[in-house]
Amino acid sequence: MAKYLAEISHEINRQIAVLIDRRGRIEQVVVGDANKIALPSLGRYQPSGQNRFNGLRYIHTHLKGEPLSDDDLTDLALLRFDMIVAIDVMNGVPARVYMAHLLPDNPQNERYRMMESKSIYDIDFDFNISIGEIENEFTRMASNGKGQKTKDRILLVGVSHSGGGSTESTMDELEELARSADLVVAKSYLQKRKKLDPRYLIGSGKLHQLVLDSMQLGADMIIFDCALTPAQSRTISAAADVEVLDRNQLILAVFGQRAKTKAGLLQVELASLQYELPRLSRRAEGLSRITGGIGALGPGETKLEIHRRVVRDRINHLEKQIDKLGAQRALRRKRRNARGVPVVSIVGYTNSGKSTLFNHLTASTVLSANRLFATLDPTSRRVRFGPGREFVLTDTVGFIRDLPKELTAAFRATMEELDEADLLVHLVDVSNPVCESQIESVENILEQLSLVHIPQLLVFNKCDTLLEQGIEPVQDSNDVLYVSAKTGFNVDTLLSVIAGNIWPGYDPLHKNEELPDVE
Repeated sequence: MAKYLAEISHEINRQIAVLIDRRGRIEQVVVGDANKIALPSLGRYQPSGQNRFNGLRYIHTHLKGEPLSDDDLTDLALLRFDMIVAIDVMNGVPARVYMAHLLPDNPQNERYRMMESKSIYDIDFDFNISIGEIENEFTRMASNGKGQKTKDRILLVGVSHSGGGSTESTMDELEELARSADLVVAKSYLQKRKKLDPRYLIGSGKLHQLVLDSMQLGADMIIFDCALTPAQSRTISAAADVEVLDRNQLILAVFGQRAKTKAGLLQVELASLQYELPRLSRRAEGLSRITGGIGALGPGETKLEIHRRVVRDRINHLEKQIDKLGAQRALRRKRRNARGVPVVSIVGYTNSGKSTLFNHLTASTVLSANRLFATLDPTSRRVRFGPGREFVLTDTVGFIRDLPKELTAAFRATMEELDEADLLVHLVDVSNPVCESQIESVENILEQLSLVHIPQLLVFNKCDTLLEQGIEPVQDSNDVLYVSAKTGFNVDTLLSVIAGNIWPGYDPLHKNEELPDVE
């Protein structure tokens, strides 16, 4: 066959390729020009995330004595051929043979195994045995060694450019988000570019590397540390053939896992549908867009429009349900305000220790964990200082930089709780090296929610980590407090300051009162 391919390729001065399945049957014959071949759709051999290889060998001719080109290796990676072979044609007969196949993860970080033979008769490679071993190794990398699928493995991608973009700290936060979603980070990338690629965001070359690494490391998903446009999401997904998410979708996924109450579940579903609606543009394969006449819509477009209509109807239904919940919350707030009970809300960046402080102040057992968005649904408890002295303390969902507007809109019923607050306790994780930028992010969100008119108390939490390092926090302002919600350090002072803010002139510490009773 190699001799026949070489003879015809030399005669017509064009590259010729054959795609052969594992039974040795020729599935397709493709004719290119003198320099390259444009491959058609592979049909049922199109690679998928489930099958690591597409089951085809790609054997083609080269007319200029060149080895495997970058285009050849890109086809090998993106289309996941079992093997790619280039036959050098000299005077109508086959000469050198160049071969390559993909490699699983290895200490040398090699992505391909490249082989070369002086002649087709010198090839020393048993394809049938080798391809089975290679596929088994890829499968083993993606499992726990017992043939069972482990947690989803992902690749994280950030892009730093002249206009800003990702940094080491934002990538650390993205990794924490992934950990909160019970994902395993196989590898993380931070690419520097002068400007973003409008099509692939990171460029086709970097995407090629990502595809290879996703196969080697058994990754099922690629997550970007930015918001992807619908077009970018589609083109990257099509090229990478693995699930592609952006930062906003990851946040929505974390919220979906954390939501337990009816209100939380409704709000997360609404935010997810609002985010996905403009991305509903894929038609079922094989359905035509155009039928009889000009302007007519085919079954593919009709099916898409039906899907969009269903999503819009569901969004309208969810918005009505959330409005009902908002009305119920408003009624409870009205009754509470009628009794004149002050409200104090704890706000802050996610994982700053809000739930831990809330539990310490109210003797509650709200879930608190060292992970982002451990608490999603707001919780309120009454705190008493003594006869006639009580306030309602509310634990709220954590904030995060660039919070998706869909989430802000969907959680408006929850955010309305903050409107009625008499005091906001802005809790900050002082042990975080980027706490200043986190403060700025929280303040920006409060401004977007029109809550800047409510008095704020800035409280730096986790100061026990500073004390462990021998650093004594210096309180240089009466408006700033250092506490440790974990150990209870300085919490009594915090209570005193809260009381002084909501009841001017009242200081329970000077009355020798103990920590407040809890109802």
